[in-house]
Amino acid sequence: MAQNKAMKLTVQHFRSGVKPIWCPGCGDFSVLSSFYKTLVDLNLPSEKVAIASGIGCSGRFPAFVKAYGFHGVHGRAVPLATGMKLARPDMNVFAVGGDGDGFSIGGGHLPHAARRNVDITYIVMDNEIYGLTKGQPSPTSQVGMKKKASPYGTFDQPLNPLLMALSYGTTFVARGFSSKPKQLTELIKQGTQHKGFSIIQVISPCISFNNLYDHFKAVTKEIPEDHDPTDKAAAIKLALDTETIYIGVFYKEDRPTFTDNAAGLIEQTKDPAYGMDALVERYA
Repeated sequence: MAQNKAMKLTVQHFRSGVKPIWCPGCGDFSVLSSFYKTLVDLNLPSEKVAIASGIGCSGRFPAFVKAYGFHGVHGRAVPLATGMKLARPDMNVFAVGGDGDGFSIGGGHLPHAARRNVDITYIVMDNEIYGLTKGQPSPTSQVGMKKKASPYGTFDQPLNPLLMALSYGTTFVARGFSSKPKQLTELIKQGTQHKGFSIIQVISPCISFNNLYDHFKAVTKEIPEDHDPTDKAAAIKLALDTETIYIGVFYKEDRPTFTDNAAGLIEQTKDPAYGMDALVERYA
């Protein structure tokens, strides 16, 4: 049943009834709470929200939200969300996933979503580890991290997700921290309102296998107030600083979206000349 637009929405409207089953203390609880608050603040009815996810702890996200959801396969949240948005441009479409899902097996989809400027918001919950499968190093794990799957310490250099996003041409790039839910809500709101491809990397520590809360509380810092988010060079400079983990909006740009550019093509396909009957007759 469609929600009454005049009715004031609350967080309860968006709780699906399925209880989150993350480990107590997981940063993803905060991300979910900020997501609920975003939907309330922007007054987005459930029937206008669609969420695509991949595999991992964060892949469970759609089940906890009263909206349309698709729990897909590993690394495919972005193409799933792209298809949703192209089919239903009127929907508010989100992709959610973790650092392994988004930057490893799903990493090849990011540059193409960015260059197409698909109007979706991609929330990546980065815990620097594969938490669901008990602690293997992920693409963002720090050098020297010792776990059961890397007893001698990982030696691979971690990826820089925001630097990647900026180099690909993503039109909204931000980073939040699960321990700062109020700011995180504002970032998700801005990403949702942005017309184009939005990436929000959320530092979301894994309490069970990679508890870095104290570390990130010590090294995170608000982006300087005088930062110009339309200055890509300045955004890249901030992203290159790996000693201080800046949080906030790094970059935003106005550019036609994939849906805008595809609108003419979609209209052409409605012409009977492009229909199945015409094709069968042409090639029969």
